[in-house]
Amino acid sequence: MLDLAIRAQKAKDFLSTVTTNQKNDALKEIAKELLNRSGEIIEANKKDIENGKAAGLNDGLIDRLTLNEERIIQISNSVLDVVMLDDPCGMVVSSTTHSNGMEIKKITVPIGVIGIIYEARPNVTADAAVLCLKSGNAVILRGGKEAINSNIVISEIMRDAVEKAGFPKDVIQLVKDTSRESANQMMKLNSYLDCLIPRGSAGLIKSVVENSTVPVIETGSGNCHIFIDESADIEMAANIVYNAKTQRISVCNACESLVIHSKILDKAMPIIKKALDKKNVEIRADERAFNTCEGLKRASEQDFAEEYLDYIISVKTVDSLDEAINHINKYSTGHSEAIITQSEENAKEFMQRIDSSSVYVNASTRFTDGGEFGLGAEIGISTQKLHARGPMGLRELTTTKYLIFGNGQVR
Repeated sequence: MLDLAIRAQKAKDFLSTVTTNQKNDALKEIAKELLNRSGEIIEANKKDIENGKAAGLNDGLIDRLTLNEERIIQISNSVLDVVMLDDPCGMVVSSTTHSNGMEIKKITVPIGVIGIIYEARPNVTADAAVLCLKSGNAVILRGGKEAINSNIVISEIMRDAVEKAGFPKDVIQLVKDTSRESANQMMKLNSYLDCLIPRGSAGLIKSVVENSTVPVIETGSGNCHIFIDESADIEMAANIVYNAKTQRISVCNACESLVIHSKILDKAMPIIKKALDKKNVEIRADERAFNTCEGLKRASEQDFAEEYLDYIISVKTVDSLDEAINHINKYSTGHSEAIITQSEENAKEFMQRIDSSSVYVNASTRFTDGGEFGLGAEIGISTQKLHARGPMGLRELTTTKYLIFGNGQVR
């Protein structure tokens, strides 16, 4: 691990001197090689899927793990999307002139060496490497054992591609040891790593936040809520809930928790259940919601805090907007929440008081995504409040420094 870190430091120095065109050329080479060698990726991925099924991974995790021709094309296209984005480095944030004549500029610069610890999502290997490269950062990737075969092939393809473009391979490195010890070692490399980003389950993120001596940007798990207000259009609500819950169950912006105003509960619950029945979603309801229709299960207190990543959703009944907001802020992971309402006043209050990175009115939580927000690929969804919050794109992978130009001034 120390050897990887030392090599990353050297690669960081190289990246500090490259132009935007050089970075874009390397990214184009990556996009091309991912397509040219997609067969290698798919073969490696088959091994990971077989191992995952043997290990008893649920359908949501298998979906996260799976790569096919279509998804590889999507990954390649997302690389090209990043090529089209502005270089986040060297932007002038502010410029002032001191009373003594010195010119003081604040500019954006790469963070340096970024470490990323993640789980069963091999697409993260490409997304993270590409974003780090475009933002001028060297990256050390440490994926989980579930995707190790896919990650090795993808990282080697990218390393070969950047070398063809004249970059040192070590701007992108993968930790092939998936033991807990390798993760622990990575968390202690504060003399070499400038930043560590965990991406995965609540358990993984909690472990990194609590044990790392390297500064951490916390990307959160997603217990995302949809609140159906008493004035909601019920058909719209059912359609949004169906999309947010079932369009893809394995992602952090999927809806896990439904909150319904008691005045609309009896009308809304059967219609929502009918929609969710199309995908056989298990509904775990509180006592009042449980009695509205057949086929529901009773929720426990733990259900309201759960990120299922499965065809399961919890339902909480509330008597006011205030109660809904308090319930959501209590159980939310700070990711994405939505209100379905026809009241502008309620929508405004919901958006002001909900303490999450992304807050929606009459739309699905599934839009919380770097691509959907115009950022290109994303490094993750930050649920913290310092440095970055929400979908993290290129700009969030930079910091700032001051450049001061004088002509002999002394203090």
